[in-house]
Order: sequence, then C-alpha cells, then structure tokens
Amino acid sequence: MAVIDYLIFAVYMIGVLAIGYYHFKKNKSAEDYYVGSRNVKSHHVGLSIVATDVGGGFSIGLGGLGFVMGLAGSWLLFTGLVGAWLTAVLIIPKIKKIDQKHDMYTYPDFLRHRYNDKVALVAAIISGIGYMGFTGAQILAGAKLASATMITKAPFGIHPLQFSLYIIATVTVAYTVIGGLKAVIYTDSVQWATLLFGLLFVTVPVTLYKVGGFSGLREKLPPEFFTLTNVDGITVINWMITIIPIWLIGMTLYQRMYACRNTKEAKRAWFIAGLFEYPVMAFTGVFLGMCARVIFPQAESEMAMPMLIRDILPAGVTGIVIAAYFSAIMSTADSCLMAASGNIVNDVLQRYIFKNSGVKTIMALSQIVTLIIGVAAIIIASSFQQVLGAILYAYAFMVSGLFIPTLGAYFWKKSSSSAALWAMLGGGGLTLLLLTNTVTLPQRLAKIGISESFYGMFFSAIIFVPLSLLRPDREITETAKEVKYV
Repeated sequence: MAVIDYLIFAVYMIGVLAIGYYHFKKNKSAEDYYVGSRNVKSHHVGLSIVATDVGGGFSIGLGGLGFVMGLAGSWLLFTGLVGAWLTAVLIIPKIKKIDQKHDMYTYPDFLRHRYNDKVALVAAIISGIGYMGFTGAQILAGAKLASATMITKAPFGIHPLQFSLYIIATVTVAYTVIGGLKAVIYTDSVQWATLLFGLLFVTVPVTLYKVGGFSGLREKLPPEFFTLTNVDGITVINWMITIIPIWLIGMTLYQRMYACRNTKEAKRAWFIAGLFEYPVMAFTGVFLGMCARVIFPQAESEMAMPMLIRDILPAGVTGIVIAAYFSAIMSTADSCLMAASGNIVNDVLQRYIFKNSGVKTIMALSQIVTLIIGVAAIIIASSFQQVLGAILYAYAFMVSGLFIPTLGAYFWKKSSSSAALWAMLGGGGLTLLLLTNTVTLPQRLAKIGISESFYGMFFSAIIFVPLSLLRPDREITETAKEVKYV
C-alpha cells in the first residue's frame, strides 16, 4: 500500500468513529441505543442488514469459497435471499403488529410475551453466547484483512495475524461501546455501499484486466469453477439448515425490525437485503476469489482476496476499498456486540438485578457489558483459523436450540412455555456437545455429513411437539392470542 492509501484509511476510520460519537451524544434512552428511536428508513435498514449479515466475515469467506470451488460458492448467500424474503412475507407482518403494542427491544422480548420469562431468559443466554462467537469471527476477518494488507510485520516478535487481531478488536469494541443502533445503521449503509462499489466497479474490472479477461481466467482455472454444480449437495443443505433459520431468531434482525417505522418499511428493507445478498454480493465475492487463485495460487484460501486488493488496485483506491472492508467488518462486529449486550442487559440484568435503575445507569451498564463481551470475543477469535468456520459454528449453536420453539411461537397455537424451554436446552445442548466432540454421532450418521445443527433442531422438535401437547400452558398469553396462526 502507498502512503496515500494509509492516509485515506486513517481519514475514513476517523470519520466513522466521529459518526459513532455524534450519535452517542444524541442517545438519551435505551430506545435510542438499541432500536434507533423506531424511525429508521427502509433503504438504510436494508443495506445495514446486508452489511451485518454479509459484512466482512462472509465477504472473506466468500472469497475463500471462490478460491476453492469457483462460482458454486455463491450458493452460500442464496440462503440469505431465501431467509430474507421468507421473513418479509411470513414473519414481519406478525412481529410488527405485536411490537406496535408492546414496544419490544430484543428477540427474547417476543418470546417473553408469547411464552414466559424463563423461556426468554434461556433464549437470551443462548443468543448472547452465539453472537459472542459471531463477533469473534468478524474480528478474525478483520485481522486477516489487516495482516494481508497493512500489518505485514508486528513488533515484539508477535505474529502479524495475532497483532492485527488485537488492534482490530480494540478499535471495534471502542466504537461499539460509544455507539448505538442508529449510528450502526447509518454507518453500515454508507460503508457497505462504498465496499460494494469498490469491489464491483473497481476491483472486478481491474482484476479481470490483470488476469487477461474472461478468456485468461478460463485458461487458468479448472472448467468446473465456472459451473454452479461444483459443490456437493450435502454442503448446500448444511448451509441452508444453518443459515436460513437465523433469519427467524437473529437478535440483530429483530432490532432492525423494531427500528423500522411500520410493516411496509420493514418488508421493503428485507426485500432490498435479499437482492443485495444474492446475486449481487454472492457472485462478486466468489468471482474475486477465483481471480485471486490465478494471481496467488499458493495463498491460504481466505487470505488470497485481501492480498488481491492490496496488490492489484491503484494507489488511493486501495485505501478506500480496504477502509470500506474494515468498516463492514466493524459494522457486523458492533451489531453482534450490541445484540449480545442487549440480550444480557435487557433480558437478564435489568430484569433480575438492576430492576429499578435509572436510564443513565442502564446506559452505563450496557457499555460495560459490551466491553466485557468484546474481550470474550477476542479470546474466541484467537481459537479459530477459518472465518467461515467460526461463523457457521456460532450459527449452528443458536439455531439448533431457538429455531423450533420460535417457529412454534409464530405458527402453532398449541406451543407451550415448558416445551419451548426444554426444547431450547435440549437442541442447543446437543449441538454444543457435538461441536465440541464431547458426544459423537454413530458412524453411519457421521458419514452422511449433515451439519450438527440438524440433529440439534431434530432433537429440539422431538422434545417440543409432544411436550406442548402433554403440558399445555394454563393461561394463554395476550401475544399468543394476537398471533394469527396458519
């Protein structure tokens, strides 16, 4: 990188931090901090969803998939299109109707109104832990980008990747502690638009020219890289099982649903998000990964695209694109940190320990909890080597416990609180045991290759359905009456 790139990067990041500080000064309540005063426009929310969901982590992961399998890696974000549009049609009309009556802040708030406090508490803990892991994945993505582009040498004999991890984590946590959801959404939309423009209209043409155009790319890569079938069916099924359900239980998504003014605005935001995930970002990411394989064939798969950006782009443009990449990573990380913080503060501490605390106390508590979760995310990031693997692990843990009870809350009137509680514990617990190899699948099942989250969700359903029929709720909650079941 040239000196001008470092200067552009520095100015860009200072600007992002300034926006965060501006909104920090304007935040007067938890409603401002966590749900953006409930008046954010759809196009900002839609781009923010893409920035949070795809962000830097999936962008780095997509480049890695393009490096190893070509265009077929785009199926990963097809799940985003499906999840976003299903949510817009089936979930948003229901949740916005309930939110307008109860002014909810978090995903567990919905479960509290539909089931009870115990279910919401367990959901908050599972969601908080899952988003802590997801935050760690984003920090790792930022560290990989930094060590491949800017911090190629580190002081005191520290490995550049590890040093980059600490730097990125410090900046991200600091920005998140002072910011709020409105700052996150507005910076998200600008950052992601900048990143997409830089990748699609600058990086792709320049890179294509360097590799000799499409004909040069075809000559240097295997033919199967240019098909959508160069991926086994089990892998695609696992992506769908793990990622589509997150659209129903993602705390960051619920915060944005609540931030929208009404149902129409929220649905429009989700339709925008789906289109930008697939095909726009899906094919852009894997295509650059393919080009990176031609130029850096010996590179580690997820490091190749950051190296491509570093070496291919002209001076000045490199700084803008890398700054936008860092910003996208920060945007995802700070959203996840806010989600975990919201779960712990709103759904645990404020309800059971700080019951009668004032607004200033809760705001300070939110910042302290965010800082603690950020430190834990650094530890998690240090234990992973692959960004995509870390993301999918975090997703698997959350969806396996939360998906079935949440699906029942929206679409099955006989769903009961006790069934939801035990289904969450059973499904999430089994997946956690499988992921940590504390429990192993029988050899015949292991050979199939289905994701651990499938078995967790299946076990959750086995608990949830019979227990709902055997132990129905004695009192039907107001929210249960309000949901129109199909």
